[in-house]
Amino acid sequence: MSTHSQSNRPAGTFASALHWAVGAPLVLAGLGLGLWFFGGVVAPGYISSIVLGVAWFVVAGVLIGQLAKRRPAWKVPMRATFLAASAASAIGFYWTSIRDDKVNEAVVTGVAASQTPQTAQAPSGQVAPAPTQNVEVSRGTFQTRAHSSRGTAAIVDLASGDRKLTFTDFETDNGPDLRVYLVKGPVQGDGDVDDVVDLGRLKGNVGNQQYAIPQDTDVGAYSTVVIWCRAFSVSFAQADLRAS
Repeated sequence: MSTHSQSNRPAGTFASALHWAVGAPLVLAGLGLGLWFFGGVVAPGYISSIVLGVAWFVVAGVLIGQLAKRRPAWKVPMRATFLAASAASAIGFYWTSIRDDKVNEAVVTGVAASQTPQTAQAPSGQVAPAPTQNVEVSRGTFQTRAHSSRGTAAIVDLASGDRKLTFTDFETDNGPDLRVYLVKGPVQGDGDVDDVVDLGRLKGNVGNQQYAIPQDTDVGAYSTVVIWCRAFSVSFAQADLRAS
């Protein structure tokens, strides 16, 4: 009897490993696809995507529980994978969307362009002289889009020749994969956020901060600042820049 039990151990171990190797990826794939579909395709906005995402996890948990009752051998790997994925999703949501990510950079400032003497045009074929002081080209106030937001955005030309986009007294809600965009043309809705200059990841959802603007950017045309949630294709905040 002992010999018979020992002979069954390799088969049992193989079956258990097979259940994990097949069950865990299936659960993760199902959760991921459902979250993408309900939260990213069906949901019309950020809040609804969260609600539908949570609802999908609840439904998936029930389905996995029913399947586990019918197939007891799959119970442990499927339920364990579901619980681990749920915990990881909850931690990720808290880290990216609930807690504040604060930053406090020393941002550059400049004299308003309207308060500076007009720079003479350089003769044909010559390079115009660099400004002798920082000049604030434009500024605007952040308006709430998908999330409550406040603060001031400004574009400053530096005497060094660089150009910065600054945020002061800035605050919006946190979220996953937030980007700072300069958007071309008037922006009436999220569908208008298509021709953009991506200045990088939002450094913090609270606090003063600044971003380098590529030298070849036409800030007269790309004159709308948008805080864009790339994960859900929705704008959190917007500032329409006007000449200073």
